[in-house]
This record gives sequence, structure tokens and C-alpha cells, in this order.
Amino acid sequence: MAAKKKVARKVAAKNPAGDPSKQIDARIKELGDWRGDTLARVRAIIHAADPDVVETWKWRGVPVFEHAGIICTGETYKAVVKLTFAKGAALADPAKLFNSSLDGNVRRAIDIPEGGKINEKALKALVRAAVALNL
Repeated sequence: MAAKKKVARKVAAKNPAGDPSKQIDARIKELGDWRGDTLARVRAIIHAADPDVVETWKWRGVPVFEHAGIICTGETYKAVVKLTFAKGAALADPAKLFNSSLDGNVRRAIDIPEGGKINEKALKALVRAAVALNL
């Protein structure tokens, strides 16, 4: 029984009151390194591109950005922060931001390694195009 209580407390710590924005805040803080900084930066760019974006928390702790459907996810791994665009294959990418999941028929991703540069203007355009496609 004690083991179950420990697990419940651990889950509650990673689920601050069920508020997705607070959960993303907690993830950024929990990472405490370049990945948290990168996730915070792309999150700000997404919100600047679409002030009506809705943050959700899905699939065992993945930040998701939505507007009339999923725009993209913000996954964090050891070596990259990955922005996976749900309908990325249908989006024009003139700046060639997509560099991962290129073989799929639907989604595309942007892997951002430590020290990786983010083309803010191109990412905003990609987010706006994803929103337009969702609408």
C-alpha cells in the first residue's frame, strides 16, 4: 500500500492541479537545462504566432499546442527538443525547418539539438500555416 501512495504523490507532483499550462511550466523547471530553455523558447514563439493557441498535456506528459486541432507537440529527449507537427507533411516548409520524421505521410518534426538555432520567423509562419490548415 505504501508503494501506491509514493506513486500517487509522484504523479501528483508531475500533474500540478491538472492545469496543462502549469504542467508545461513544471516540465520546463524540472528539466532545468538547455532542453527546458529551448522548450520555453519555442513555446513563446508558438504563442506569439498564435495568441489563441491552447496548451494541453497528453500521452503521459507531452506538451501539446492546439488550435482547432493539434498544431504540434513539444517533446523533450536527451539529445533534442522535438516539435512534431501533426499535419506537417501538408505544410509548405520553404525554410526547411523539418529535419525529422520526413518519411511519414502525415506528420513532420523539427529536432532542435543543444545549441541549435531556431529560425523564429520561419517557425511562426509554420505555426500559422498549421492553424490555417486546422481551420
